[in-house]
This record gives sequence, C-alpha cells and structure tokens, in this order.
Amino acid sequence: MPRIPVQTVETAPQGSREIAGKLKKKIGKLLNIHAGMASSPAVIGAYDGFSAAIAEHGTFDARTKEAIALAVGNQNDCGYCQSAHTLSGRAAGLSEDQILAVRSGEVDFDPKLEAITAVAREAAANTGYVSDPVWQAALDAGWTTEQLAEAFAYIAENLFTNYFNHYARTDLDLPAAPEIAA
Repeated sequence: MPRIPVQTVETAPQGSREIAGKLKKKIGKLLNIHAGMASSPAVIGAYDGFSAAIAEHGTFDARTKEAIALAVGNQNDCGYCQSAHTLSGRAAGLSEDQILAVRSGEVDFDPKLEAITAVAREAAANTGYVSDPVWQAALDAGWTTEQLAEAFAYIAENLFTNYFNHYARTDLDLPAAPEIAA
C-alpha cells in the first residue's frame, strides 16, 4: 500500500500540475512514481530539474543511460525502476538477455558498458565510493574523467527515483521486470 497518495494532474497541488501534465503527455499516462511525486511540488520539481539538466547537458546515448539505470535499480533492489528501465532499455536497443546481464552485473557483451555499469553499481552500493581498480577499469575501457563525472548525474537521478519508490512504497503500474536467474 503506497504511503504517499497517487495524484492526477487535476488533484495534484497547484505547484505540481504543470510538471505532472508534461510527464503525462510525454509518457501517455501519469506513472505511479510521478503521480506520487506530484504530491509535493518540491519532489516533482527536483525530479524534473534533474531530468532537464541531464537532457540539456548529458552526452550519453540512451543505451548507456538505461544500462546505468538498470545497474543502479538492481543494486538498490528497486522493482519499480527495474521494471520501468526494462521497458526503456528495450526501446534503447538492449536485448532481453542484455538487460538481464546488466541487472545481474554480468555485462560480458560490451566491455565499455561493463566498465561504466560497474562504476554505477559500486557507487550505488557504497554511498558514492568507487574503488580505484573499478575507476581505472572504466578509464582503461575508454571512458574519460569528464564522462565518469557525468555518470554521477545518472547515478544520482536513479538513486533519487529508487529511494523515492522505497520511501513511498510506489505500487507497480508497469509490467514486472523478469526475475534474474539465481
């Protein structure tokens, strides 16, 4: 049972309505995560600000962004985000097997993607700390320090959504992500 009410564009506080409407138009419906965030103009505004900054200044392709999101969502055991990013990962060109591989931390199909998701997974697991060997492996795989700095924005945005879903107990309104084989 969600702790925070699921809003509609019409029931959300006035300060949330514009962003909620924009998200509804973009996705085709107001997802439960956004409907919960809409309960607070500060929360939905923070999310929108993060998303807008990444959209304006980010350089990663959709496949890389989705792989980071899947790695962080799995690390944080966020079922909602794993489900959402399974859908958007498919749209970004990741196969079902690749999505499961990223979620399980076994990215053997792309060394560069493996390196950046290892950074994301370790940062999410260790309150931002990334070991020197994992960082160096990312540099050796071809990521620049500027790109590794940018990766933090994607990691942080996903931590925000993962934690919000845990905090609010967001009900899943998307197809559940497939289970990862043990």
